[in-house]
This record gives sequence, structure tokens and C-alpha cells, in this order.
Amino acid sequence: MCGFVGLVDPTGTPIDPHVLQQMNRAVAPRGPDAEGLWYAPGVGLGHRRLKIIDLSEAGAQPMVSADGACTVVFNGEVYNFMDLRAELMGLGHSFRSRSDTEVLLCAYQQWGDEVVHHLEGMFAFAIWDARSKRIFAARDRMGKKPLYFAVVKRHGGLPSLFAFASELKALLPVPGLDRAVCTPALRQYLTFQYVPPPLTIFAGAHKLDAAQCLSVELGPSSPVVPRLWRYWDLPFPTNHVAMHPDAAADNLWALLTRAVERRLVSDVPLGVFLSGGIDSSAVAAAMHALLGSGDRIQTFSMDFSDLTYDESQHARSVATFLGCKHHTQTVDANTLLNALPAVSRFVDEPLADASIIPTYLLSKFARQHVAVALGGDGGDELFEGYPTFAADRWGRLFFDHTPAPLQALARTVARALPVCTDYFSLGFKAHQFLRGGGISGPRRHQRWMASFLPEEQHTLLHDDVLAASAGDPLRLLDDRANETRAKDPRDRLLDHYVRFYLAGDVNVKVDRAAGAVGLEVRAPFLDTDLVTFACQLPPALRSQSGINKFVLKRALKGRLPPEILLRKKQGFGVPVAAWMKGPLQGMLRDELDASKLRREGFFNPQVVQTLIYEHTSGLRDRRKALWTLLSFERWFSEYGHA
Repeated sequence: MCGFVGLVDPTGTPIDPHVLQQMNRAVAPRGPDAEGLWYAPGVGLGHRRLKIIDLSEAGAQPMVSADGACTVVFNGEVYNFMDLRAELMGLGHSFRSRSDTEVLLCAYQQWGDEVVHHLEGMFAFAIWDARSKRIFAARDRMGKKPLYFAVVKRHGGLPSLFAFASELKALLPVPGLDRAVCTPALRQYLTFQYVPPPLTIFAGAHKLDAAQCLSVELGPSSPVVPRLWRYWDLPFPTNHVAMHPDAAADNLWALLTRAVERRLVSDVPLGVFLSGGIDSSAVAAAMHALLGSGDRIQTFSMDFSDLTYDESQHARSVATFLGCKHHTQTVDANTLLNALPAVSRFVDEPLADASIIPTYLLSKFARQHVAVALGGDGGDELFEGYPTFAADRWGRLFFDHTPAPLQALARTVARALPVCTDYFSLGFKAHQFLRGGGISGPRRHQRWMASFLPEEQHTLLHDDVLAASAGDPLRLLDDRANETRAKDPRDRLLDHYVRFYLAGDVNVKVDRAAGAVGLEVRAPFLDTDLVTFACQLPPALRSQSGINKFVLKRALKGRLPPEILLRKKQGFGVPVAAWMKGPLQGMLRDELDASKLRREGFFNPQVVQTLIYEHTSGLRDRRKALWTLLSFERWFSEYGHA
């Protein structure tokens, strides 16, 4: 985990060091071990380093090539850097350090833009190539590491500035950046719970998507026009080849073990986030297969006082079974609520995933013992682990084959269900499920996951916002459907969850929460070889006969306690529904105060007050809608007025 920033003036005018220092200071928590600033005519690069590999100063950034032609800033890890290093040495390159940063820099000099095809890892980087007066940047295939950029217009006919950074808030010190709320991005946020690429919540900034490259040719009389292209996509086959379940399970276990092994390279202590679910337990089991039992494997979990959200007993069961050194932190409602102000500060773009709070606390707890943690992110998306995958089968039966009167009756029954604040309560599930009618595929799934459907936004949003953001917020799904290689309907769902929810929500949540405390989190399930295997796997082996993660569970048989393999999916949630009736109600009413909303001009105060009344009085469960609004308002209070 590191952070970087950059600022380029095409005229060659020296970069204001005060601005670059402010930008770099914004990403300081990501890299608590060292700071670096580098200047050339019209160029300034900054870096904050978390020392993981090659702790010496030889690995410091910004790093300049031996010939002085190229300078790189880099965030992440290149897991195959030792193999690349050997290959590059065979091609005549020499190295001054043991760092993967230098390998990346030499690889760019050897292969140019094609360097991305040689890299296996989680990364975002930017390279200033002085020979061609050009910035080249890229993100990893699965979108683990972020990259934001902006073309900032200037007065007086001067060419625009080009700025980039690991976090959105690091662009804010750039003079002239358009910081108005981007209304199309706001509508996407209300639909997705985050802002998908290429937009950001600020009108003047954009984000690079997963597996994308960016280049900017710079000259004193040339317009600053970033060129973007995708260098890799999920490799779905036209037709799946049949696999025997046992052979598929053996292959999966071998790939997972290899992916974990790649992610054990570190010069500092590392551990495992262990929830007691299938995915994190699988990572711990693979680590155990490589390292054996004992104190060499440290695992970390949270113990929630609200038992409907607590998984700690399952985590302890796995840790005991594998012989790990297990660490548990007990948290209650006050602990979670007290963390909210810190979360609001480091989340510099609205994110309505409440699990970022325990993710932050878990990261903070683990950082007391290790600098690197492995996690199970990606398993649900790749092997159909979410409840919505099972709901899809029921959805096809209910929405496509049930007579309209019976569907209407089901809606009446759902409205009559008692309101409950428990984790994933029956009433909440029924309400969300019934939002998926009249549509299919990824659009149905996004309607299930949406906080506000597009048609609901027409009453929620102020007329001016609607007028400035005309169009369908779900259009992104249609654009993706035209790009993907996936043909099978279940492959298309896998593609949707990986490209949207995983890249836009899960990876962002983990990156921000861990980055806030200087912890690096690695995700073995996002290894390219393993992802390729999941895409090639016949969908019936991902889930089968009502058993989700069928082949993954088969691969783990005998390697984990049987009760873990039989567990139902439970997310890393927090009791926001209950909070907003209790300890969070004051904040809710303050942040969503009618006069405040009226001044800001985004939301219809009357609609919002109705949502608050329905939830706090127990008439309806409005947890998702209210948390989404609250998250936006807390972001706006922190960054929207700056």
C-alpha cells in the first residue's frame, strides 16, 4: 500500500512545490514510512511509501531509470517481479535494488506500453517518459489499486494542467479543479451505492477503470487529451468445455495455493483476515498448506456484540482447526459509531457500503501486528456466492412465469411482513426481491442491489438535478453488455459482479479502509490464473442443486471443518437499521434536516423526511435508502463545501 500524485504543465513551467506537497500530504496515510518528491521542467511527482519489499532506500520513489529517461510512481505489488527480473537481466538490464518498482521501470523501458501484459499483481502506476514528453499510466486487471485524474482548464489561453493521484481528495489542491458535484455521478451513486468509472463525484475529475491504460502526449501547443484503452478483459469462452467436478476442484485448489504463495512475498510480517466464511477460510487453509501450523500464520477477526451480525465463533473454529495464532477484537455499537467520523474523512467519494466501518476497524486492529494481510475478496463474485445468484433462479420462475394477480398478491404479503432490523431480515429480502420485476440479467440484479431505482429518483431528486442528469443511470450495464465476451447468461452475471460490485465497491472499500491505517491487503482470488479458471468453468460447477460455490467447497473438503462448508453466506455487515432507530437517529436527523437539504438543492426534503419517519416509527425498513443518503451528506459535509 502506497500513494502517489503527479502534476504536469505542458508549457514546461516549474510545478508549484506547495501544491504538489499538499497533494502528496493527502495520501500520506497510505505510505507512512517515507516521502519522495521529484521535479523536472513542467513535471512534479510525489510518493508516499509503505515499505513491504526491499526496505532500503534503494526502493524509494519516485524512482528514476538508470539513464534518467523515465521516472515512475507506483502503488501495489508485482507478484511475478522475480521472474521478470531474471528475464530482463537476460535481456541486458541491471538492477540497483531488490524492489518490484525497479523491475516495473525496466520492464517499461523494454516493452513500452505492452508492459502491462507482462505484469501479474495489483497495481496502479504512472511513468513520465522524458524522451516522448508523455505520461503513461495503468491499473491492474481486477481494479485493486485506484487511479484518479483530471484535465484542469486554465485562463489566459494556457494549455490545461494534467493531474493524477491514488485518491480523489489528492486532486483537490490543484488550482482550478471543478469541484461541483457531478449530477450524473450522483444518480449513479444512488443506483450503485458508489460512483462507477469513468465519472467521479466531482465534475472535474475522472477515474481509470480496471484493466485500463492511459496516455497523455504533452506539448506547449497541444491540447491535453488523455487516451484510454482496455488491455485485458475477463476471458469467457464461447462454449464451455465439460469438466469433471473432482478434476475442477483439484485444479482450483492448486491455483488458489499458487495464488496465496505469490502473495506471501514480503519483508515484513503478514497475516490473514478471517471472517469464518468460505473465502477467507480458503485463503487461510491454502496458507496452512504452504506454511504448516503454528505462529507463522496470524489470523484476525471481529467479535460483534450483536449476535445476528457476529461470525467470530466460526473464525475461531477455522483458526483452531488450522492451528493459527488467532487475534479477535470485540466491538460494540459505540465502537462502530465512534469510527464513523474517521471513515467519513478518508472516504473521499460517497460509498454507501456500511461494512467499510468494520473493515476499517479490522484493518486498524491487524496493523498493530502485521503490515500485510491476505483476504478472501473475489470468491463470491467468481463462484456465485451472493444470495442474489440463488434469487436469480427464483426470479426467472416468479417474474417470468407467475401470473400478474399472484405477483400482486406477493407484493401485498411482503408489505404486511413485520419490520425487523436483523441482518438480512425476511422483510428486507422480500422488499428488495420484488424490485426486480419486468427486467432480467444484470439490470435485474442491480435493481435488487440499488438504494434508489431510477424511477424512484424522479421524486427524490430536485428538478434541477434531474434536468442536469437526464438519462438512465443503468445505461452503463448496457454498454458493458456490448463489450463483454460472456455469452452464457450466468457468465454475464459473473461479469457484472466482477466489473461493477467487486471493482467499484468491494475493492474500493478495502483499499480506503486499509489505506487509512497503512496496511496492505492482498486478494489471492483475484489472481489472473484463478480468475481465468473461474471464467472457463462451466456455470453448473460454480453453483449446483442449490449449493453455492459448489466446486470451491468441493476443493476445500477435508481442509476445513465440515460445519464451515455447510454455512450459509453472511456478509460483513453492521446493524445500521437498528442504529437509525437508536444511537444514530440524532445524526440522521441533523444530516438530513429539511432546511439543510433545501439549501444544498440535491434532494426533495419532503421525500427524505417521509423515509425517516417510516423507518424510525417502524412502518417500513428504509435502512438502505437512508444509509445511502446519510453517507452522501456526511461526504458532502466533509468535501462538498471545500
